[in-house]
Amino acid sequence: MAVYTQVTPDDLDRLLLDFDLGSQVALEGIQGGIENTNYFVTLKQDMQEQQYVLTLFEELSGEELPFFVELAQWQAERGIPLPYGITDRNGIAQKRLNDRPAMLQPRFAGRHIARDQLKPEHCAEVGQALARFHTASKDFYLSRQAHRGVFWWRSESSRIQSLLSAEDAQLLLNEVKLFDELRDQGDKLPSGIIHGDLFHDNVLFDGDKLSAILDIYNAATAFWLFDLAIVANDWCSLPNGKIDPTREQALLKAYNSERPFVDFEYEAWPILTRTAAMRFWLSRLIPALGVEQGMRSGDVETKIKDPDELKQILLARIETPAALPQ
Repeated sequence: MAVYTQVTPDDLDRLLLDFDLGSQVALEGIQGGIENTNYFVTLKQDMQEQQYVLTLFEELSGEELPFFVELAQWQAERGIPLPYGITDRNGIAQKRLNDRPAMLQPRFAGRHIARDQLKPEHCAEVGQALARFHTASKDFYLSRQAHRGVFWWRSESSRIQSLLSAEDAQLLLNEVKLFDELRDQGDKLPSGIIHGDLFHDNVLFDGDKLSAILDIYNAATAFWLFDLAIVANDWCSLPNGKIDPTREQALLKAYNSERPFVDFEYEAWPILTRTAAMRFWLSRLIPALGVEQGMRSGDVETKIKDPDELKQILLARIETPAALPQ
């Protein structure tokens, strides 16, 4: 579920007093996603109806949110199709509603494609879009340490070690160490703002064309290739964890056509595909083991995803090392 904080029509009307967007027609909770509360909002102005998305942030504080507000505006101005905060009549996008940071955003047309319905064409679309996202943010003036980046996975892998089988604990620690060795040569890898969570359910398609990139709230400063590895592991994996080479090659070639790979990325790619699998395996292991830290207020029930899915992808990446197209 993704309505953790209830919003009534009266609540919405109070928020709309700051805007010149018309009057409320409909307010509907969105039953999808994990981290935030989302509503579809329909407003009417001059006999025309327009749809928006209202997001209440359940984990990000008001002090953390400006990075994402600025990033979304920056990307939208450079033609990247993603939701951005609509400003009120005073030029302010970041609001507060029901004791939560909140933002009203445009709603994009399109639908999610289920993983088992993904085709090479979809993977090519997201590869090209991700490369454009990276290059568009090249000169972005803010930076951010990932909430679940290298320092997090170092500490958390140690914290849960005693709760895992000896085999799983060793696998996890080996992957953390492998990335640390790569990170020592990190100056050879292009870096900048990454999306950080571009799974297939964070993209909308209108037909077979990508219409929007959603949920940039894991964006941070990191290796661009790590971001691509996150996408490859999700968009190109089969139910048994192995990788569909046709989809992966479509993804990588499309990305490379927009942002050509540098020499060291060819060496780093097989490692980063493993790191990306490890990171999401770890983030799923923690709630599955019942040792989640920093839960939402009120002990809101959250959806627990199967950690074994990412473990199988990691094992497949170890068995068959990934390779970038030459």
